[in-house]
Amino acid sequence: MKRILLLGSGELGKEFAISAKRKGQHVVACDCYSCAPAMQVADEFDVIDMLDGKQLETIVRRNDPDIIVPEIEAIRTECLYDFEKQGIQVVPSARAVNFTMNRKAIRDLAAKELGLKTAKYFYAKTLEELKVAAAQIGFPCVVKPLMSSSGKGQSLVKTADELEHAWEYGCSGSRGDIRELIIEEFIKFDSEITLLTVTQKNGPTLFCPPIGHVQKGGDYRESFQPAPIDPMHLKEAEEMAEKVTRALTGAGLWGVEFFLSHENGVYFSELSPRPHDTGMVTLAGTQNLNEFELHLRAVLGLPIPNIKLERMGASAVILSPISSDESPQYRGLEQVTQEKDTYLRIFGKPYTRINRRMGVVLCYAPLGENLDALRDKAKRIAAKVEVF
Repeated sequence: MKRILLLGSGELGKEFAISAKRKGQHVVACDCYSCAPAMQVADEFDVIDMLDGKQLETIVRRNDPDIIVPEIEAIRTECLYDFEKQGIQVVPSARAVNFTMNRKAIRDLAAKELGLKTAKYFYAKTLEELKVAAAQIGFPCVVKPLMSSSGKGQSLVKTADELEHAWEYGCSGSRGDIRELIIEEFIKFDSEITLLTVTQKNGPTLFCPPIGHVQKGGDYRESFQPAPIDPMHLKEAEEMAEKVTRALTGAGLWGVEFFLSHENGVYFSELSPRPHDTGMVTLAGTQNLNEFELHLRAVLGLPIPNIKLERMGASAVILSPISSDESPQYRGLEQVTQEKDTYLRIFGKPYTRINRRMGVVLCYAPLGENLDALRDKAKRIAAKVEVF
């Protein structure tokens, strides 16, 4: 049995903790607030500010973990190098977490060192630098914090008049203490995919069938698997994903995001060194092993004989229309559970804020059926759930 310290205890961490418990592991869940979703299923939990290096070191010393699994961006990631030197396994690796938690590091690695095709980009530490960069890139352009999650602080800027708001919004949405933004060329893409990529301790890099997704304000709203994609484009994406994960090192599951353009091919966008929110569609049984089981097996060094597409699936998120410090209530559960071939997952978050993800609806169907109809079904059913 391994002692796993989970840094971040949201809905993704909860599903990972469930997978770990099913394999007899001991999980300590950490987050900045109590009663976080993963804490509800873990063996132990701690509430700490993970951006405070001293608090993080104290938690590690007290729990003496075999494995540290980061699940969020807002961590004092440089401490992970020291933990790794002490013999603790960091997932996928301290290098991977430090690079991917910061858009500057990962974008420079991908574009400049590995030569992956990306959108044209610049960095800005001031509003004036942002204005200069926008003039070079042109409009529309995309402005993001270097460190954020779930689309926080991200703007699509259509005119120069919107840059000041984009600067303020980007800085306010930044996680951690980094006050710097990245400004990107807007890629006219036809679709977006997440390519879940598994790197192993002893075995080849594996790929899940591609997942299509739709975002709003930079945040995931729906996903579906398998996403339609030209086989040549899929091969190109797999080669990019293998190259960047190999450079970052370590074992685990990665969510690698790409833009697809029929005219210009595949563009590398971003990656996360952990299970991806769009990959929750695998909880619908689309694969023989869902993304959390794959992550756990890779982390523990357990064999993964194959990744097999079993059926197609679609997910649609349940959002909160309110902000409240009180425990949320839900209506419409009976209507959802009357639906065939449908799962409902309520995450168990202890409070709400406007547009916070509170749950997800998962629908599945045999391969070869109408994927668009399945997506519509998931969205229709998710709309039946009311958060109050």
